[in-house]
Amino acid sequence: MARRFDAVIFDMDGVLVDSESMHREVTRALLNAYGVPHPDEESAEFLGIRTKDMFPILCERHRLTQSSDALTRECTERTVRRIVDGGVTPMPGVPAIPRQLASERYPLAVASSSEPEVIQAVLHALGIRDLFGAVVSAEEVPNGKPAPDVFLEAARRLGRAAARCLVIEDSAAGVRAAKAAAMTCVAIPCAETAHLDFSAADHRLATMKDLPRLL
Repeated sequence: MARRFDAVIFDMDGVLVDSESMHREVTRALLNAYGVPHPDEESAEFLGIRTKDMFPILCERHRLTQSSDALTRECTERTVRRIVDGGVTPMPGVPAIPRQLASERYPLAVASSSEPEVIQAVLHALGIRDLFGAVVSAEEVPNGKPAPDVFLEAARRLGRAAARCLVIEDSAAGVRAAKAAAMTCVAIPCAETAHLDFSAADHRLATMKDLPRLL
């Protein structure tokens, strides 16, 4: 039987790992150290967005004297340390569903807005790095989500046509990026994003456990 898709591309934060709140807490602690509050409403503005795209906005908004590059590096270091010291919490269906798809010989990729060091730390903590033929950080492409660059690069590295790729996302910015890449997109909202508008997604599922029926 012909398959509907030639590859599956996963976002990471909120899709493979329950980490959206962790990122919020790390960013808040960092900004608080410089005397700047970071309420939930502000944090929600940057769901799915690259850290290096977030800090220039925050620096200008809060008139921080630190450079956005320095704050991005510090945030990355704090995040990796948090993962290494405290571990991570997998989302429902992880690692079982990615392992099932890999056993069925679906080429798999991760395409995340997180920094390469953070992605590697998470995948190793979950014990699933070996499942993915391509791991792409938005730091490695010209434009972050909602631009399609990171998904197109993942498809390129897998050697698959974009139109034959299925993307799994939990953020509105990620869904927009997947659709801009002309890919089919499944939205699986996490607790942090459940209130967002996912009408642009082709499918919406409750958890990763529902994914195999689409394939």
